[in-house]
Amino acid sequence: MKKPELLVTPTSVDDIIPLAQAGADAFMIGEQRYGLRLAGEFDRAAVAKAIELAHDHGKKVYVAMNAIFHNEKIAELSDYVSFLSSVKADGIVFGDPAVLMTVREVAPEMKLHWNTETTGTNWYTCNYWGRKGAKRSVLAKEINMDAIIEMKEHAEVEIEVQVHGMTSMFQSKRSLLGNYFEYQGQSLEVSKSKYEKNMYLHDKERGNKYPIFEDENGTHIMSPNDICIIDELQDMIEAGVDSFKIEGILKSSEYLIEVTKLYRKAIDVCVEDPDQYEDLKTDLLEEIEKIQPDSRPLDTGFFFKETVY
Repeated sequence: MKKPELLVTPTSVDDIIPLAQAGADAFMIGEQRYGLRLAGEFDRAAVAKAIELAHDHGKKVYVAMNAIFHNEKIAELSDYVSFLSSVKADGIVFGDPAVLMTVREVAPEMKLHWNTETTGTNWYTCNYWGRKGAKRSVLAKEINMDAIIEMKEHAEVEIEVQVHGMTSMFQSKRSLLGNYFEYQGQSLEVSKSKYEKNMYLHDKERGNKYPIFEDENGTHIMSPNDICIIDELQDMIEAGVDSFKIEGILKSSEYLIEVTKLYRKAIDVCVEDPDQYEDLKTDLLEEIEKIQPDSRPLDTGFFFKETVY
């Protein structure tokens, strides 16, 4: 069996070397002007430095350009893609065809990962974007394990699956928090509220707290639980899924490093000795549970249940 890539979203440039040493194979970074729901803000200088450090350690860096683009940003895309090509980014993550078309014109050698977060729900759609130029498709978080395996069997592109961390439940381009506070006669600075970790929508009936933040792309409401399937990787590894993603949004660097170490161990053991992984996987889950914040219960997301739209 081949080893899937272990992809992590770091919070800053300072995370790159520790996460590389912890076992990450690749990183996804970017700035909110062009990318959605990133674990940290990486301006151009930070992108260049992160790529340099990662490459020095034999790791890859993919840069997010998966925001929802309106007319006023289209003229900027060419310059940003040229910059990413010049600093030798290993790939660009996109959802909008405007990015794909720009890359074709400006940096046709650049690897493209298609990621709209919600519409990667069948292998035919994945292959459609592959035939348009994408080398990888990122699957929706709302599909189950059987569907993931079936999609990999039919895919003509690499397949990426999130295996750990929170997921997005809602996005609006509107400044919902800012508008609410303004309505209440209060002022709210939202430009940096993305990094405020104590803002929630509280569902008292179900006992859930949904993290909420605003950035340049609007308002984001996140899941009350964290996905964790460190003990359920074997079927996807055997199917040949190409990349497992650890989502670092609203997580500390220390937490990300420890989780990365545990998933590195899980992947290596599962590939090299599946029987040992079977014996070890419960212990790996217990290790993550020890460092998991009390406010963020672990669950298996939609991996073992059907989504009803």
